[in-house]
Amino acid sequence: MLNPTNGDPGHVVVNYVEEYLDLVESLPFDLQRSVSLMKEIDAKYQDVLKELDDAYERYRRESDSLQRRKLQLSIQRALIRSQELGDEKIQIAGQMVELVENRTRQIDWHSELLLSSQEIPESGGEKAGGKRSRRQKNGENRESYGGLDHAEEVGVGVSREKKAKTSSKKKKRSKGKSEREVSPPDLPIDPDEPTYCLCEQVSYGEMIGCDNDECPIEWFHFSCVGLHHKPKGKWYCPKCRGENEKTMDKALERAKKERAYNR
Repeated sequence: MLNPTNGDPGHVVVNYVEEYLDLVESLPFDLQRSVSLMKEIDAKYQDVLKELDDAYERYRRESDSLQRRKLQLSIQRALIRSQELGDEKIQIAGQMVELVENRTRQIDWHSELLLSSQEIPESGGEKAGGKRSRRQKNGENRESYGGLDHAEEVGVGVSREKKAKTSSKKKKRSKGKSEREVSPPDLPIDPDEPTYCLCEQVSYGEMIGCDNDECPIEWFHFSCVGLHHKPKGKWYCPKCRGENEKTMDKALERAKKERAYNR
């Protein structure tokens, strides 16, 4: 991870280039593994098709009812196997798309860090002081954090909405709840209120904290990161994650360890 506090611009650029090359050069190898798996599945699929054709031809020529029944079962098994192979290919294709998207996000994130390291840091006394602490391990439920400054106002808004929907059907209530989670409460916003998440909005609804304790954003709305419930184990935001949301970006993790070692 680039260190914006490093005063040497040349060092920052060198770090950026190294991490960029690491992300870009390893991508073809990762994709090649997935392509190889898909080719193996294609070969298996051709074998299944051949088996299916043979069984069907034998079924057409067979006159014995018992043998025809056995051939029907063989055809059924071949069809099921072909469906399973197709599902495997779809899964691998999805993993390839996710891999490319993750690498793109990581490159964009490193680019932002490079640009921010070249700017004069602003004095963030007031705004930084207004934000909640990174980790409150004294029993606070991180994913349900809704912001202390707006707790009373949000509570009134939610209570008012619940009363209005008491006589509605469950499905309609569920839809209304989803809409409230997607958008912040329609209440007056203090211009000095700290903002969070990728959307850069104030805290509202259910939120989750990134497990990278150096994440510059820290907290995210469930709806903005596609969550409907608290995930088990660790969770990393789109800017800090590696191959998936359970793992941290290797470049960020390596830089974090280096800084801890140099302290």
